[in-house]
Amino acid sequence: MKVGIIGSGDVAKALARGFIKHGHAVLMGTREEGKLKAFADETPGVKLGGFADAAGFGEVVVLAVKGSAALEAVRLAGNNLEGKVVIDATNPIADLPPVHGVLQFFTGPNDSLGERLQNAAPKVKFVKAYNSVGHAAMVNPKFDGGPPTMFIAGNDDQAKASVSDILKAFGWEAADMGPIEASRALEPLCQLWCIPGFTRNDWYHAFKLLR
Repeated sequence: MKVGIIGSGDVAKALARGFIKHGHAVLMGTREEGKLKAFADETPGVKLGGFADAAGFGEVVVLAVKGSAALEAVRLAGNNLEGKVVIDATNPIADLPPVHGVLQFFTGPNDSLGERLQNAAPKVKFVKAYNSVGHAAMVNPKFDGGPPTMFIAGNDDQAKASVSDILKAFGWEAADMGPIEASRALEPLCQLWCIPGFTRNDWYHAFKLLR
C-alpha cells in the first residue's frame, strides 16, 4: 500500500517507520524538507514532498501535525485528500503550559478538532486514531497486559475498518466509538495519557478496554 504522511514530527516519523516495517511505501509531506532530510537519509524507503504530494501519493494518508496547524495542512493538501481515508492523529493542544500535568486544549467539551477537520473537508474520510498514545508505543508495543486498545471514531464504516486492520497489524486492537463526534471524548484521552508523563516522567503506557 502507498501511504502519505503529512507531518515531520515524532509521530509522523514513528508511523513512517511502522508502515515501512510492514512493507508499505511512504511519502512524507512537509513544508520544509530540510526538517526530514536526515530522517529520510537514514530510513530507506521514505520519500519526501509537500503536503499535496503526500495526499496525492497515499492510498491512505496520515495527518500528524500540530493541532493548531491541522486545518491549514488539510487546506494545503487540497483536493488530493478527497475520497481518501485519513488517519487523524492530531489533538487540539493549545500553546499554553500544562496545569498540574493537564494539557490545555483550544476546543471545548462540546467540540473537537476531529469535527472541525471533517466539517472543513466533508469529502475526506477522517478516522480519529493514534491520538491517545505516545510515539514510542505506536508500532508493535510490548505491554504485560497484551495488545492495548486504540479508540477510533469517524463517519465512514469502511474507512474505520481499514484503519482497524492497520492497527491490528501494528499490534493494537481497535475499539470503534462511533461517528466523528466521538472525537470529543477521544481527544481528551491525550490529556489523561500525558498526566503520568508530566508528573512522573512515565511516557510508556497505553489504554486497554476490558469487557
